[in-house]
Amino acid sequence: MGGAPRVDHAVTSGTFSLDGETFDVDNNIWVVGDDDECVVVDAPHSVDDILAVVGERRVVAIVCTHAHDDHVRVAPALRERVNGGSGAPVLLHPDDRPLWELVHGGPDDADGYLWDVDLADGLEIPVAGTTLRVLHTPGHAPGAVCLYAADLGCVFTGDTLFHGGPGATGRSYSDRPTLEASIRATLFSLPDDTVVHTGHGEDTTIGAEAAALGR
Repeated sequence: MGGAPRVDHAVTSGTFSLDGETFDVDNNIWVVGDDDECVVVDAPHSVDDILAVVGERRVVAIVCTHAHDDHVRVAPALRERVNGGSGAPVLLHPDDRPLWELVHGGPDDADGYLWDVDLADGLEIPVAGTTLRVLHTPGHAPGAVCLYAADLGCVFTGDTLFHGGPGATGRSYSDRPTLEASIRATLFSLPDDTVVHTGHGEDTTIGAEAAALGR
């Protein structure tokens, strides 16, 4: 009906703020689906930029790889605008609640301020005849996850793994040894030819990053 599942991509620009500092940053927009339905990976910077990739498709879910502000700042607004205003659930790993609350406040600030569904390692999210499997990969953030689409031969790594190595760990709630352990144990167990779709910058492969970092 909706054709073969595919990955659509765009880039949007904005800021990232944490620990009292703010930086300009470009984020990748990733949308997985067919002509009828899709999953949005992260909610960076601009609702309109994300909706331009989604088009008229039904959004099954908005899945956040972690809760840094450049990945979740517009998640509540996006949730309200997709599917003709009827909304779609926002999914996040509960270990990232402290980071989410830095962006969206705590329970005293707004009703319904949280995300809708907790992610967990091994959770499978079906969309358009394929499946995104959640891989919990803490380190860059405690609740960071990657999304593995085996049928499509790719993994969406957020800020866990980039072209050129692991994500940053110099800020609050991050830890370099934990991140490298997550990458080696979880991501480097995927097939070497798996394409890595990152939160920022260009694609890479599991094999290329395993060769550079060492398994």
